[in-house]
Amino acid sequence: MEDSLAIREVLGRYFNSIYEGDADALADTFHPGALLFGDVKGQPYAKTLSVYIDGVRNRQSPEDSGKPFHAEIVAVDVVNSIGVATVKVKMYDFNYHEFLSFHRIDDQWVIVNKMISDVAE
Repeated sequence: MEDSLAIREVLGRYFNSIYEGDADALADTFHPGALLFGDVKGQPYAKTLSVYIDGVRNRQSPEDSGKPFHAEIVAVDVVNSIGVATVKVKMYDFNYHEFLSFHRIDDQWVIVNKMISDVAE
């Protein structure tokens, strides 16, 4: 249960960083070698962490846009030093369903992989 709560804390920082557009804080929730894959508006999506973070750094944040933002944790599963979180993030014209893989490294939970799909509501 303690590990699940720790992952939920990381997810809270992850959500806040996306909302505020805080690229440095967002990067801190990931392992530096993390990769991101999925589909957005029906198009393949594949990025390194640095490309993703640069995109966040160079876009208007949801907070600054004044547009609605909603993030929720659907589920968190943990086995020993690995975890998977299923989350939903609605922002701009996107409705993301995300699967975030976590690993506990040096007693810190970090996102090691992000899989996303933009789905119709």
